[in-house]
Parts: sequence; C-alpha cells; structure tokens
Amino acid sequence: MNLTELYQTLGDELKKIEDAKTFKYEVPLESVQNGIVKVAGRDVVMLASNNYLGLANHPKVVEAAHRGLDEWGYGMASVRFLCGTEPIHLELERRIAAFVGCEAAILHGSCFAANEAFFTAILSNDFGQTEYQDVIYSDQFNHASIIDGIRLCRAVAKNAVLRLYRNRDVDHLAQMLDEDKDKNYRIRIIVTDGVFSMEGFMAPLEGLHRLAREHGALFTVDESHATGVLGATGRGTPEELGLHGQIDCITGTFGKALGGASGGFIAGKKELIEFLRQKSRPYTFSNSMPPSVVTASLAAIDLIEQNPQIVEKLHDNTAWFREEIARLGFSILPGKHAIVPIMLGEAATAQQMSRLLLDEGVYIKGLWYPVVPKGEARLRGQISAAHSKNDLDRALDAFKRTGKRMGVI
Repeated sequence: MNLTELYQTLGDELKKIEDAKTFKYEVPLESVQNGIVKVAGRDVVMLASNNYLGLANHPKVVEAAHRGLDEWGYGMASVRFLCGTEPIHLELERRIAAFVGCEAAILHGSCFAANEAFFTAILSNDFGQTEYQDVIYSDQFNHASIIDGIRLCRAVAKNAVLRLYRNRDVDHLAQMLDEDKDKNYRIRIIVTDGVFSMEGFMAPLEGLHRLAREHGALFTVDESHATGVLGATGRGTPEELGLHGQIDCITGTFGKALGGASGGFIAGKKELIEFLRQKSRPYTFSNSMPPSVVTASLAAIDLIEQNPQIVEKLHDNTAWFREEIARLGFSILPGKHAIVPIMLGEAATAQQMSRLLLDEGVYIKGLWYPVVPKGEARLRGQISAAHSKNDLDRALDAFKRTGKRMGVI
C-alpha cells in the first residue's frame, strides 16, 4: 500500500464512521470548566466532565497554580532524578500517599503513564532468577491504561501471564487462583479499577482483598474515578468499603476530582515506591509534573481535608439526580457514584440525543461500542459538587423534553 492508497483507506474508514453516526466530534468550551459552561455563546449545564468536586476552577486552586508559577517557574525542563525535583514534588508525594492510606507515593505525568510504568517495572526484572513465570489477574473491564500497561509489560517481560476474570466476579477469580495454586508463579498481581468508568460500578474490594491475602498476591487498585469522590471524606473506594489503608498499591490521577489538570501517582509500601523510582521507565524518562500543577494539586487536597462538605455536596447532588432521572422514566445503571449511565441501546440514538440535549442546554456525551458492549450505548452523565440544584433541575427538564421527542420515555 503506497501513501496515496493509505490516505484513501483512512478516508474510507472515516466515511464509514460518519455513515454509522458514531463519528466523535469535539465541542469547544468558551469558558472555564464548571457546573455551567459556555458553548457557542450559550450557557449550558455540564454533565460530561470529571470535575467531580468542582475544583478545576476553584479560586484557591487557581491561586495556588499562580503561586506555583511565581515561586517555582513554568516547567522543570528535566526528569526527576536529574534536576526535576523541587520540595513541592516531595510534599505532594507525601500528601497523596497519606490521603489514600499508603506509606509512600511516586508522581507521574498521568495515571495512564503510571499504569504503564507499574507492571513493566515490577515484572521485567528477573531479580537474579533465570527461570520463572509471573501472573496478572485483571478484571475484564479494567481501564485502557491498565490494559495497555499489561500489553507493554508482556511485550517486555516475556514470562508474564495474563488471566482475565469476569467483571467484578470474585468467584471467577477465586476459581482461577485455585486452578493456579500449584503453579510456581514468582509474583502474582490482582488488579482492578476501584470504579469502572463506563458504569460507575464499584469493584468488590473486600472479596478481592481477601483473595489477594489468601494467595500472596499484590493487590492493585486504580482509583482515578474514586479518589475525592467516594467515601465520607473522599478517600475513595477503600474508604467507602471499609478498607482504607489496607490496599497494597493504588494508582490515581490529579486530572479528575483532585484539581482536574493533569498528573498521576502510584502509592504503596516504601520499598515498592523506591524500587519504581529506580526502575520505572516512564518516570525515569519523562519530565516532572509542572510546578503550577503540583501546587494546585496540593491546594485541592487541602480543600477536601479542610472542607469535607464539598464531598458531601457531591454525594447529595448525585443521589438527587439519580432519583429524578429514574423518575422521568429513563433507564440508568444502579449505584451511588457520580457517574450516571443513561442507557439508550443503539449508538446512533446516543449520538442524536447528545446533540439534541446540547441544543436544549445540556452538555453530555454518548458512549458506544467498542467502549461499551454492543447494544449498550449510553449517555454518561457525570455529576459535580459545582452543580446547584437549579442546574440539575434545568438538565432534568431538558432530558424530559428530549426523551419524549425521541420516544425514549
């Protein structure tokens, strides 16, 4: 295939996506990220953002970002171990580790990078052994960053075995572990999302944690959609389910509830974190988090710790919206997370309803195969502490009008 043929093939594929009415389009915001945003000159209710606590434009977070620029500069122009570490980086590592209930933490450019770093750093090292096998037990619905991290690991660490267990199915995992009990695996890792981002479902951490202890496995939880969101004080799925401080390894992001900009982390035992600091390639070869993002992330943690009412407001808003959208007759997936999937079935329906809702003053996006299973297309509503009850009522009115217009309710 020459270049002309390649570009023609790419164009043909794009046309197929457009014809199927599943072409992903970008709608630029003309304002800061908030509960209400401006699109095409109009104020609309934002229901598609990971800005769960409304901190992306909180005055104290913005002020802290300015202070980071003024005191520490724009960027480090270096990786951490050369000349890319400032006291604020070390402080953020200490603060986020304590917040999620771990001994230590290491910063990354994103949680995607953190998940890519974790598996390869641990499993590609032979630790002086010549013959061995490792195994990763991964939930089949884990985030793409975990999937890609495992793929990268297995490309480098040829001795790593992957076993997928059914989504949130503790019994299926127990069966796998029992089948493997006589296999001489060197390292066993059980990994799950704390909250599955397409459904808002929580992982059954208690059962997974019990199995990890019984089988000597390293238990790893991605808390990207849970830190700041779940638990009475926002410390995530482990706090919500009574396991705070008992998880071996937690990965997460500062790009959602904790400020909404960028950056990620891995938290765990000191020995694990220091080993990653020495052996993690994305950490060793990537620039440090920018100072302004670090100081803003610290301010976000301060706000949550000093004002847990922010988390309480998110919980109240979520419960209200879930109750009212179901009362209108829409089918939603059950739960208590701020992710509220509104089930529509077909991709074209989700796409059309997203467009019509924007015309009605609500910004929400549709999701469909391959992001979710075929026939399970949905609108993913995401609630924020930045929403007032009036904002949510306005959105619900738009859903009612649009749902009836499309024959969905």
